[in-house]
Amino acid sequence: MVNGARFSKTILLRAIKNEASDVHFCPESSYIGVYFRIHGKRRRVQSIPFSEYQSVLTHLKFSSGMDIGEIRRPQDGRMELQDRSDFFSLRLSTLPADPLESLAIRILPQSKEIPFKQLFLFPQQAKQLIHLIHNKSGIFLLTGPTGSGKTTTLYGLLQSLLQQQSSQVISLEDPIERKLENVTQIQINEKANLSYQIGLRAALRHDPDILMIGEIRDEGTARLAFHAAYTGHLVLSTLHAKDTAGTIHRLLEFGLNQQDIHQVLLGVAAIELLPILHPTNRAAILEILTGDSLSKAIHYQSYSLTRFQTLRRKAYALGFIDKTLIP
Repeated sequence: MVNGARFSKTILLRAIKNEASDVHFCPESSYIGVYFRIHGKRRRVQSIPFSEYQSVLTHLKFSSGMDIGEIRRPQDGRMELQDRSDFFSLRLSTLPADPLESLAIRILPQSKEIPFKQLFLFPQQAKQLIHLIHNKSGIFLLTGPTGSGKTTTLYGLLQSLLQQQSSQVISLEDPIERKLENVTQIQINEKANLSYQIGLRAALRHDPDILMIGEIRDEGTARLAFHAAYTGHLVLSTLHAKDTAGTIHRLLEFGLNQQDIHQVLLGVAAIELLPILHPTNRAAILEILTGDSLSKAIHYQSYSLTRFQTLRRKAYALGFIDKTLIP
């Protein structure tokens, strides 16, 4: 019989070594599939029998503060893990499934901090983002797949701003991925009736200069975020969309009018994480929508961006990536 504690630690450390952002335990026909999400892609790493998974699931639910006897309802929990070089916060989520619960684990490094400009394959793009948000008010939006580095990028932007000026910064996050110096961080908790909308209204009464909203998920949050930008605040947030132009489409779907979007939207960036051959394991590239292209996307839903393909070809020509990533 597998030791649940030992196996859990082994699989999590293996995920960390492979720079996975998530681990999934998924019930299948006669076994449990174990998957890592690495550089945004989900990869199967092994299978384990139901009997062994039960021990692992019980250990992880207990260690993360879940009710081990509850199998009919979704649950959330959190725990911590230390390895030789870093400290990690883990966010766990279960879902009832047949015949056993599925389990997803988000891995959040706490102590490893990469300088902002080193997050990007082309440092000029980091400078472009910093220049874009050097405004006293307005809203900047970032989109990209899970695990692409959206929150890490927003953290880096905040820290870059705080190095240059003293600002009252409030963030609303679900979850808080890493503790930040000189930032008031609010943990969203829907069960405790602390939603993004409620938290944002409260934050606006706290005299902020800069607001970071982990994700704009609905019309109410979108309207409040744009209201905050209209009334003299700098707002940084993420929004799930296919690309930069898709972000504009989502805002229009939320009921925001074109004039409001044009007045306060500083820019939109889509982020993509690439596996790099050297000198690091991965780095981001950006497709940035601003200026005339942004205006056309807002007013005419007209756009023509192939920036990702151009940047991939440039990365390949410079020897950063292999040919399989060229479309």
